[in-house]
Amino acid sequence: MTEATSIRQPKPISKTASLFYQVAMSQPASHLFEVTLQISDWRSPILDLKMPVWTPGSYLVREYARHLQDFSAKSGEEELTSRKLSKNHWQITTNNSTEIKVSYRTYANDLTVRTNHLDATHGYFNGAALFFFVPGLEQQPIKVKIIPPQADWHISTTLVKVDNEDHTFLAPDFDTLVDTPVEIGTQQVYNFEVLGKPHSLAIWSQGNANPEQIIADTTKVIKAEAEMFGGLPYEQYLFLLHLSGSGYGGLEHKDCCTLNYPRFGFRDREKYERFMQLVAHEFFHLWNVKRVRPQALATFNYEAESYTTSLWFCEGTTSYYDAIIPVRAGIYDPKTCLKNLSKDISKYFNTIGRNVQPLGESSYDAWIKLYRRDAYSDNNQISYYLKGELVSLLLDLLIRAKYQNKRSLDDVMRLMWSRFGQEEIGFSETQLRETIAEVAAENLDDFFTRYIETTEELPFDDYLNPFGLYLKTVSESDAPYLGIRVQSDSNREVIEYVAAGSPAALGGIDAKDQLLAIDGIKVDAKSLDERLKDYQAEDKIEVTVFHNDELKTLALTLAHPQTNRYELAILDNLSQSQQQNLLGWLGKGTMNNEQ
Repeated sequence: MTEATSIRQPKPISKTASLFYQVAMSQPASHLFEVTLQISDWRSPILDLKMPVWTPGSYLVREYARHLQDFSAKSGEEELTSRKLSKNHWQITTNNSTEIKVSYRTYANDLTVRTNHLDATHGYFNGAALFFFVPGLEQQPIKVKIIPPQADWHISTTLVKVDNEDHTFLAPDFDTLVDTPVEIGTQQVYNFEVLGKPHSLAIWSQGNANPEQIIADTTKVIKAEAEMFGGLPYEQYLFLLHLSGSGYGGLEHKDCCTLNYPRFGFRDREKYERFMQLVAHEFFHLWNVKRVRPQALATFNYEAESYTTSLWFCEGTTSYYDAIIPVRAGIYDPKTCLKNLSKDISKYFNTIGRNVQPLGESSYDAWIKLYRRDAYSDNNQISYYLKGELVSLLLDLLIRAKYQNKRSLDDVMRLMWSRFGQEEIGFSETQLRETIAEVAAENLDDFFTRYIETTEELPFDDYLNPFGLYLKTVSESDAPYLGIRVQSDSNREVIEYVAAGSPAALGGIDAKDQLLAIDGIKVDAKSLDERLKDYQAEDKIEVTVFHNDELKTLALTLAHPQTNRYELAILDNLSQSQQQNLLGWLGKGTMNNEQ
């Protein structure tokens, strides 16, 4: 599968034109940002404006223009004629005016890291979801003035502040404007310094987050990753944290990131460690993805998908390091790391789609699959985050075993950084594979074919053995296999997933059916597993459901229990070589006999 090349925008129409945005929010509870664009010294009878359909780092066409309303254009007091040429393309007849003012409002009530959110407590926006670009003027500097609705609201962003102009910032080009989110409100801001450079943590909303602990552990993450790459490639950095009811996610930028995490997810140690993995993941992206990125993303085409088979490396390798970096930073111990990797391996083996979709195809089809999951997705998809993480694990172990930890995947990352990241020239899949093979000093074509281009099973034990580890299978339940997941929803037991080839699928059960009874007795999500333990494999049962509001009773034959949990376990009687390899990979505290 070849990588698509990005489409470059036309050359500037008027190099002297200046662009000035104003963002107001006079009624925050309305969820409407009020935006004006002032274009000065325009030299064409036509002005084209286009809104991005996606934002870098989140590979889905999100149609940001669908939230735009009340579009108008003026020159002085004169109304200018405008029309839409496509979903995201407005064209204005300027009547040869050189000063043009465009006004519109954008609805913002989607609290995610890649969209906009405005309410009575704060405003948050991403450039791609709020601003137009002028084709041909993407490299022009852009001024942005923000007008908070209240005097006590302040602004958190890494855009450069314009001297002597209140709440006014300058982006050197449209890419930077897109890459720099803005938070406006009463967020708590904590400043700290790491390796001689200023950093900030801005926290919006209430919860049980402990800023001092977060800053202390984030400092450790920053130092661990900076040591790996040889320094920090920015002048300042902002961690923007949104505390939400149950949200989760992060979006990387060159000198900041936005994090969304459950507001009460910080006291429990395991949940807190998951948060620190999120921090490590997004921070690692400032090298891998934001600067070391595929050729298809070297120049952003904001109007259409940019296809690449390399997202397994962009996101999957980053996911591998978000499991490893906290160990190096001393946030959790090696045993916790192995436990976390075990959970991901279990998830991998419990995803039937791994046998259907190759890893490279998963990367390529991110635009139409990963963010558009449905009830069948686990049957025909595998996440490039998940499998990419595990392929990266195997590659790291392969290199480490061969060179007794004197070489590793770290060397691949450093080489990719020096060759492609520092100058941001973009890499091809071939160049990526050649770099990995160069560090390993062996031909890895067979490896890449098997585990990226096909659905061949990952041979974990082959790569774990030199480190004294093996993959142990653990069955969490003695219940025979039915093959459904059930979710309780408003006193209804809804079947949310039916495994392909399972007894449920073969018997005619569909996702979205309402589960009622087994053998005439009511059953729900909580009691399902216990009820199934009353049966044996090969037993025939009757399952009653509502299917499209029609009552149906279906005859099924149960299958043998399925292994649904795997653990990375340590072999007995490790050789000296295995002990040294394991110690060199994860450090002290890995083996049971260590103090």
